[in-house]
Amino acid sequence: MSVPPQRPRSGTIPSMEVATNTLRDNTTFIVFGASGDLAKKKTFPALFALYRNSFLPNNVHIVGYARTKMDDEEYYRRITGYIKRDNDPEFDTKLDEFKKVCSYISGGYDDSESFIKLNDHLLKIESTHRPGLVNRIFYLALPPSVFIPVARHAREQCYAKGENRIIVEKPFGKDLDSCRELLRALKKYWTEDETYRIDHYLGKEMVKNLLVLRFANIALNAAWDKNSISNVQITFKEPFGTEGRGGYFDEFGIIRDILQNHLLQVLSIVTMERPVSFAPEDIRDEKVKVLRAIPAITRDDTLLGQYVAADGKPGYLDDATVPNNSVCPTFATTVLWIRNERWEGVPFIMKAGKALNEAKVEVRVQFKDVTQGIFAEISRNELVVRIQPEEAVYLKVNTKSPGYAFRAIPAEMDLTYGKRFTDTVIPGAYEALILDALKGDHSNFVRDDELEVAWKIFTPILHWIDGKDGEQPKPLPYAYGSRGPEQLDTFIAKYGYKPTQEEYTWPTTKMSNL
Repeated sequence: MSVPPQRPRSGTIPSMEVATNTLRDNTTFIVFGASGDLAKKKTFPALFALYRNSFLPNNVHIVGYARTKMDDEEYYRRITGYIKRDNDPEFDTKLDEFKKVCSYISGGYDDSESFIKLNDHLLKIESTHRPGLVNRIFYLALPPSVFIPVARHAREQCYAKGENRIIVEKPFGKDLDSCRELLRALKKYWTEDETYRIDHYLGKEMVKNLLVLRFANIALNAAWDKNSISNVQITFKEPFGTEGRGGYFDEFGIIRDILQNHLLQVLSIVTMERPVSFAPEDIRDEKVKVLRAIPAITRDDTLLGQYVAADGKPGYLDDATVPNNSVCPTFATTVLWIRNERWEGVPFIMKAGKALNEAKVEVRVQFKDVTQGIFAEISRNELVVRIQPEEAVYLKVNTKSPGYAFRAIPAEMDLTYGKRFTDTVIPGAYEALILDALKGDHSNFVRDDELEVAWKIFTPILHWIDGKDGEQPKPLPYAYGSRGPEQLDTFIAKYGYKPTQEEYTWPTTKMSNL
């Protein structure tokens, strides 16, 4: 079924207002792992959001593929179960139309016969398209253990005559050697131009906004170096633990799950040099260049924690899916150093943890102290980019207190998106990235050399944590719902961070996220 292109509803997805003729018509989008959590919670809701706003190509068809046997009714129930209903009067009509461009087929992941059967299904769907103009995108919403067999069979049995692309989810390896092995295996079947490695943080609105904030504002860019900046913190906090799903987490840990990919991507954009253009390879070249200037993380620059029971909440080891003697860290703070002219001597403090006191992802740039003299114990300036929730940018400055007294007090110059862009719905990260893949834009996907250098930074510390270099370190305990280990503040303070005199109180906002 084909839906004619329509102008997006006013205020719906302004950052995605692209001409639909940049997309490849007659595209089939194949979702491997269609019965899994990632597909039903992220992939299909994102595809529906793009569909209802006319951002999918003409003559698009979406094919789900998984081992699970189910009929059409069950399949439709699964793929629409996490789509959020809104007040749009056309919602039900659009949802019914979306179901009509979706189909499902079951089969294995490691046998040719299943993929021959899949290809027959695709050919039947595509039979109404003009010969030679059929394009296919293969999306691997799968665990890493089946990446390679699926990539191989998709290439050998399902490769179309038109354009073909493959989207691969993280984690892409567990250390440098396993990453290289996966890269070599994948390249046997797919070229780098055909490959799109997703890190969904690169699709988040505020992460993409970092490029504009840095390079479109001379006031910020002029102070963006070691001469003005004391330290930078990049923080990820979750208020919940593994909650019975610790088996997967225990295999990877918080560093592989969050720091090595999500937070390192943010760091690379914060610290990269100005690209020649916004062309995908120009951006990715600069990201790789700055990552190559980062030496491997040391043990002395690392603080590890594991949450314990508190206030009726279970500890990590209380999770039945976690080994009783696990020393897997659920909290980690690591400090990275960049050995180049711009950043020499500036500590980049990355923090991530589960079962903490709040949900938050932010970048906090703390500037150096002003010359004292007429000022005593004055707060430092800070630029904070709130990635989630409630996207915002605010700058902590010092100003005269109102009234007769003459003293400096901290205040905030605040751009909270929910207050400034009241009619805007920010697209989800998966919507943005799937649209990029459909357009063939690699800007927000991870290149092979970028992935390799990222693992070089983290592999030594990961091998230490895994016990490959001898005795494993034991993470420090911290209470469920706390800020992390008690030693955290002392650890961060030794890298020059100074808390401001007053903390910012976030206003209550109402802002939708698709």
